[in-house]
Amino acid sequence: MDASRTPALPRARTLRLLASLTVLACSAALLSGCTKDSSSSRKDGATTTQAAVPQVANDLQDAYLKVIKEVLPSVVQIQASHDLGSGVVYDDKGHIVTNAHVVGNEKQFRVTTANNEDTLTATLVYAYPEQDLAVIKLDKIPEGLKAAAIGDTAKVEVGQIVLAMGSPLGLASSVTQGIVSATGRTVSEGTTDGGTGATIGNMVQTSAAINPGNSGGALVNLDARVIGIPTLAASDPNLGGSAAPGIGFAIPASMVKTIADQIIKDGKVTDSGRAALDITGRTVVDDNYRPAGVAVVAVKSGGAADTAGIRPGDVIVKVGDSDITTIISLSEALAAQKPGDKTKVTFLRGGSETTVVVTLGEI
Repeated sequence: MDASRTPALPRARTLRLLASLTVLACSAALLSGCTKDSSSSRKDGATTTQAAVPQVANDLQDAYLKVIKEVLPSVVQIQASHDLGSGVVYDDKGHIVTNAHVVGNEKQFRVTTANNEDTLTATLVYAYPEQDLAVIKLDKIPEGLKAAAIGDTAKVEVGQIVLAMGSPLGLASSVTQGIVSATGRTVSEGTTDGGTGATIGNMVQTSAAINPGNSGGALVNLDARVIGIPTLAASDPNLGGSAAPGIGFAIPASMVKTIADQIIKDGKVTDSGRAALDITGRTVVDDNYRPAGVAVVAVKSGGAADTAGIRPGDVIVKVGDSDITTIISLSEALAAQKPGDKTKVTFLRGGSETTVVVTLGEI
């Protein structure tokens, strides 16, 4: 998603999920009006129904307005030298959480808040591309700066109404609406268009529109709590790589809090919470040039794979119940695990297949 398509707007970074998307068949429920008989012979019922529908709509609108008023002042626009994204005020000390791909390799940024026309400056605290998260800090804290409330990922459910807040295409303080359409997604970013190449587990899938510039902003529930950081939108290779409408992904709030707290306290990530085999690997292909596994190039001495007896030259073809054909599929399988978990790893060595139990390490 390239902001060059809209030359009147600031250039914004886009990530595309280069994966084949399954077309989901959905049925739409239509609200039908009363029949002539019900409106004429059941006047009491008709009157009640006609009054209730606008009231429900008004109540929902009031809920939206309340959430926007509560959270939008905590969502900022972040401008790097060439790229633009969003961020969320994390505390009253001026820390702002955003995506690592928003900050890139830069150290200094310009920040605009929703209720302050003055451009502020901020400095990078630390970027963690492995989870596509980063924290920057305002050089001067403006009066009235308000931190967002972070929600509980465990309470996120499919069907919940959510609002995505950020600066799509440079349009600051924009809000889109949708629902949580899935949870627990494992998504791999590309490395083109500025992506970090990270594989991120337990992501929140949403139908709320996520466009260039939304990255790093807030996905908010109707309790005015941030439940995720919008990070990327899906693209369909069958449509020339264009965005697939209504499919976006947000890093869950629990992971955001875990990583941000460590960065603020220690200036870096000391405990990733991400499982690892402690190997360096590469994708290998079969005789028909189809991906067929991950060849182990190097093994960390004393690490998870080394302890289990996996050696350089082995080709990993399965982790747990997941078939492994590429380095990305290996990363996705590990993203669903935790450090210390025990899992079966199947590999090929000298034409023979071997399965071992590995106690996973940590990235």
